[in-house]
Amino acid sequence: MTFLTASDPHLTTSLPHDERFLERIEDGWRLDLTNFVQNGIPQILFALLLAFLFQWVIGLFVKRLHRHADRLVANHQRAGQLRTMAAILRATSFGIAGFYLLTQILSALGVSLGPFIASAGVIGLGISFGAQSIFKDMLTGIFILIENQYSVGDGIRIAGLSGTVEDLSLRVTRLRDSDGTVHIIPNSQITTVSNLSRDFSVGTLNISVDARENPDRVISVLRTLADSLRKDEAFRDVVIAEPSILGVDKIIGYEVIYPISVHVMVNQRDAVMRELRRRILLAFDRENITLASTSSTQIIATPVPNPETPQSAATPD
Repeated sequence: MTFLTASDPHLTTSLPHDERFLERIEDGWRLDLTNFVQNGIPQILFALLLAFLFQWVIGLFVKRLHRHADRLVANHQRAGQLRTMAAILRATSFGIAGFYLLTQILSALGVSLGPFIASAGVIGLGISFGAQSIFKDMLTGIFILIENQYSVGDGIRIAGLSGTVEDLSLRVTRLRDSDGTVHIIPNSQITTVSNLSRDFSVGTLNISVDARENPDRVISVLRTLADSLRKDEAFRDVVIAEPSILGVDKIIGYEVIYPISVHVMVNQRDAVMRELRRRILLAFDRENITLASTSSTQIIATPVPNPETPQSAATPD
């Protein structure tokens, strides 16, 4: 049996070594805690303050968009667009503020952000290359909503196609043309927008009249007819301005063009033009005004000999 005495070298060397090791750990923790209290906590508090200010400013814009949408009682499509933009803005701001706070907290705790940022950059670069068109579609859709370039129900012409907007999202625009075909157009392909339903529509009707008709008489009939259409009960709220009779516009052979221009409410142009054509036909028939013929073929009537009439006898030489 072996007894350890005070003079044993194993006892005198192991205890001080363990005590020094624990003291180094304690000193390291104390140093880290002091550094966190002096630097980390102020950094986190400053990051929280910036995130709060950022969210407060975004909240002001979101509330303003909601108030503006609540005032648009007659335009439900535009109100829905504004609420959609408010939701997108709020969600995006939450994501940005959350990512900023995460990086600041990790930095305050002493976590190295180099590998984290490098890996996030590589992942973001790969996603951007893979979904480049999607990001472009969404960015264009955001500007379409913000600038109110068109809304659901508008008649527009985009990407070489014309029709009525049936649906509008951040990525695509769904368009239905006159024959019922639905076109799905990515927003990134929209470079020029022609809105046919903004504020008012202009209908122009070119009336072709025979050149032998008195132009003053034709213009007087057209002006009377246009005024009666403007004062009609069915079209009083549709035609928003006095129809314009421009007079003689072109002379093509025996054809004279008299244009009529009418300002109407949006999406009401076709109905007004159909009624105007109907009234012109009735008025011209009543006033015996001849419409011009667009055909260049002339029919010449020749007398047809009657077979019952005896032919005259030939005179003798």
